[in-house]
Amino acid sequence: MRQRHWKSLAAICGALLIAGCGHSVAAAPTPDAHARPVLDSPAAPVVPIAGQVVVLDPGHNGGGADHPDQLNAQVPDGRGGTKACNTTGTNGADGYSEHAFNWDVAQRVRDALTLRGYRVIMSRDSDTGVGPCVDERGTLGNRVGAAAVVSIHADGAPAGAHGFHVAYSSPALNDAQSGPSVQLATALRDTMVGRGFTTSTYVGSDGMDPRADLAGLNFSERPTALIECGNMRDPGDAAVIESPDGRARFADAITAAIAAYLN
Repeated sequence: MRQRHWKSLAAICGALLIAGCGHSVAAAPTPDAHARPVLDSPAAPVVPIAGQVVVLDPGHNGGGADHPDQLNAQVPDGRGGTKACNTTGTNGADGYSEHAFNWDVAQRVRDALTLRGYRVIMSRDSDTGVGPCVDERGTLGNRVGAAAVVSIHADGAPAGAHGFHVAYSSPALNDAQSGPSVQLATALRDTMVGRGFTTSTYVGSDGMDPRADLAGLNFSERPTALIECGNMRDPGDAAVIESPDGRARFADAITAAIAAYLN
């Protein structure tokens, strides 16, 4: 009697599993481990970048020429010496100023990185002021915990010398300078070449220029590099530097390089 009772219960449960429980299990979706999220737009980041801070340092400043005493004041150079707070920068043969070029390109890079989700901090907020001094620019990334710091410049060499180069602090003064800063500089160099820009014919080697005399690089404890986008005194470089399309190309390359390094 008891045996027949348990057999009956087993038969009933089996029927329930087929009719009911089996249906419930089949209805539960199995997660796809290889499924990828759909990005909302081409500007959406490939990897999470929330919290990453990028410092952009557009070299010089538009009001410096009217305040030579402030520009010539001596500040620490990061290697035990001193140097001038800053300079006015260079200019093209037609008077187009480096500080204006630096500011234009930096704003374009800032806007592009912001659209990608980065938090961008600029070393100056206009092109009409004085400073900051080079030591303050060099420590800004340290103060805000920057994931990358890029200083944007153009050069003033004799006509005929042309091309861009990327500087980094050498000999290195800390771990960030010995590894990450070189990697950031390399990303800038490689991306610029990939976008059709020519490496310098007159400074450094293969577009790379290790420097010990730049306070903005020496003071940094974050990955930091400085790019000289071209020679403003060379007609070929100047034509690109002074055109809106050329400045957009520089900004696109710098933006892509920073994103590539951080990702």
